[in-house]
Amino acid sequence: MLKKKIVLSLFLLLIATSLWAQEAKMVAVERGTFVPLYGASSKEPVEVKSFYIDVYPVTNAQYLLFLKKYPENSRSKIKGIFADKSYLSQWESDFSYGKNNLSNAPVTNISWFAAKKYCECQGKRLPTMDEWEYVAMADEKRIDARTKESFNKYIMSWYEKPNTYANPVGATFKNYWGVYDMHGLVWEWTSDFNSIFLSGESRKDKDSDKNLFCGSASVNATDLMSYAAFMRYAFRGSLKAKYTTKNLGFRCAKDKK
Repeated sequence: MLKKKIVLSLFLLLIATSLWAQEAKMVAVERGTFVPLYGASSKEPVEVKSFYIDVYPVTNAQYLLFLKKYPENSRSKIKGIFADKSYLSQWESDFSYGKNNLSNAPVTNISWFAAKKYCECQGKRLPTMDEWEYVAMADEKRIDARTKESFNKYIMSWYEKPNTYANPVGATFKNYWGVYDMHGLVWEWTSDFNSIFLSGESRKDKDSDKNLFCGSASVNATDLMSYAAFMRYAFRGSLKAKYTTKNLGFRCAKDKK
């Protein structure tokens, strides 16, 4: 009887691990160049090498499987230097996200340390800021849709919507690369999230764009593009690695060899 229970437990663990791996679908993003709107001391194009990125943000169900395999990252056991007190605060308990949270909704209230650990345990990593922005600038048909007014208005409209983090993944459009939810669901961690405001040039960019918030002139597509990007960079620049918020999640990336 005991032997059967052990075999059954191992079988269930194997299934859970398999499902975890299967659900984290990735797509290839081919190398290219683009000019970042912020964070570069010059406006020279930045090269992004080919890589893989998750199709969707990591979900509650996926993160639960991770916690069951690595319980030291659970809410009651994670060390305070790696996550603040709001870590997974919306969950019912260490190993239950509860009835009020969808299994396929993005997991939020996750620190950078926890997100990094999750990705590493799958042989992956967090995307860099340049990688994330490169993928995020695509709409359904174009690699770079940043000059499209309708695309920027869509992004800006999301900033005004409450509680989008409670929606299921895949609720937004599929972009050129086959990636969902780069805009419209949650903010996302990047590996170098706080590098943006470390240089003097970056601080100048930040100060010079304050008019985006209080200018009364008409706003064109370029203004919308800059404002949308500034909001992302300003949000990331305000974070610390142990911080968690209810609208901040993540997805993983992987080098393409």
